[in-house]
Amino acid sequence: MAVALGLDWVVIDAEHGHLDWKDIAEHIRATVRSPTVALVRLSHRDTSLTKRALDIGADGIVIPWCETPQQVEEAVKDCRYPPEGRRGIGGERATGWGQCFDQHAREANDNVLVIPLIESVGAIGAMTEMCNVDGIETFFFGPADFSSSAGYRGQWEGPGVAEQILQLKETIRKNGKHCGLMVTGNEDLLNRQTQGFQMLGVGSDTGLLLRSLHESLRVVGKDRSMAPSFDPADGQEIGPVLSTPPEGVHPDRRESVTTPGHSEPVELRQGVCFSPRTGEFNDARHLTTGIVTFEPEATLACHTHPCSEAITVLEGEFESVVEGRVYRLGPLDTMVIPRWCPHLGRNSSANSTARVHLAMATHRIEAEPVTRTFDEKIMPVDSSGIAGFESVCRFHQAKRTVGTGPGEESVDYFNADLMAGVELSGGFIRLQPGGQWSVYLLDFDASIYVVQGGATCMIEGRKYEIGNGDAIMIPRGRIHRIINESDSPIEILWVYASPRPDRIMMDSQCATQDGNPWKGTTYE
Repeated sequence: MAVALGLDWVVIDAEHGHLDWKDIAEHIRATVRSPTVALVRLSHRDTSLTKRALDIGADGIVIPWCETPQQVEEAVKDCRYPPEGRRGIGGERATGWGQCFDQHAREANDNVLVIPLIESVGAIGAMTEMCNVDGIETFFFGPADFSSSAGYRGQWEGPGVAEQILQLKETIRKNGKHCGLMVTGNEDLLNRQTQGFQMLGVGSDTGLLLRSLHESLRVVGKDRSMAPSFDPADGQEIGPVLSTPPEGVHPDRRESVTTPGHSEPVELRQGVCFSPRTGEFNDARHLTTGIVTFEPEATLACHTHPCSEAITVLEGEFESVVEGRVYRLGPLDTMVIPRWCPHLGRNSSANSTARVHLAMATHRIEAEPVTRTFDEKIMPVDSSGIAGFESVCRFHQAKRTVGTGPGEESVDYFNADLMAGVELSGGFIRLQPGGQWSVYLLDFDASIYVVQGGATCMIEGRKYEIGNGDAIMIPRGRIHRIINESDSPIEILWVYASPRPDRIMMDSQCATQDGNPWKGTTYE
């Protein structure tokens, strides 16, 4: 199909997946007498594997995990006949089964494409030297493995990775070479062209099929997320798509964006400051969110609330102590504390600030001090809390729901199904460039907080650009969507003023100015 549509190149993957050499030969055969270049991605650099791929007719090879100029030089030698290299001459397809030895041997060294895969931070310091290796014209990036090597396993482009790849791309281009990568969708394809990438993979076979399946399922209201078990019962039903809002769900307020410094900070005690993002000040109902900053060694004394409280660590070394049980929380770990449960929070570092995202099931915070003391006990680092009391979601252990784009994922932190009695629901989502949430309408207020990156929020045709530390309060009944129009992944915390995240999916036109169903009504 790719050849018939005139794609410039295809990669036949012998590193991942199930293809054997007979399958690879059949794929190469499909490209014969066409302008489509057939490349074989090997499992590792190996002279015998390279020889075999080229002998059966591959136009070139893709070598994974290249980090040094020496590795690249060895790959080139594998692809060249002596005296320049060590490739042996075989009586296979490449030589016309031995009928074209002379012609092939004279031309092959100048007509085999060797493409190193740059998929590790270990390649950063050697990029210029690799560009200087004779016989290399093009490099290809693997963002997922690059992210993993940078400490962000499971992310397509973890924090700083997108910027690093762009910098390496500039190094490659300045040295007169080309580079490419896989795109995550059609918008990303156009964006990567603009950025100067010249070898663009439109998608894998399975990725392209999944995109089409999601699109078709979405049209008939049957879209769902996939579970690693492949059991549909474990997936999450995305629900029907409505063209008009349900009866009785009408907005009565406008959305509100709060940036750092926009609202008046509140000093809770010395060294502990609360900066609101959602609450009474911007007419939110049954919902307060904000950022609490703890100076080094600062403590917020033991207290209780008449409603549930959820805290998510954003930065620093934070300890949450519930009735003496000490939980040490890391970045994006979340703890939910039930109503009237005595607890305190503190920054255990003597040098660095700690910041947490706070969410409460009220639009006006009320707290009662607790004078009773508790013997402290350090809880295990993997503790998920005490049944019937506090609940802890460790981000690195949390169950992920995989999105429709590479590296897109979400985590449900808290809701009534995960913790009995909680009045809120909330979670985390990561969107890759070009990724987006579907168009939703909610029967309760919501807060969307940007942890990293820059998000675009469309609400009935009104466009808001929100970046690091910004939050948008979306009132009940407002139709909205979140889009990543940037070059980098975005990370978001969402909190709903409801114990269950019941979302009503709307037709995408409802989030536009022309398709706004409230247009011309008293609800606009």
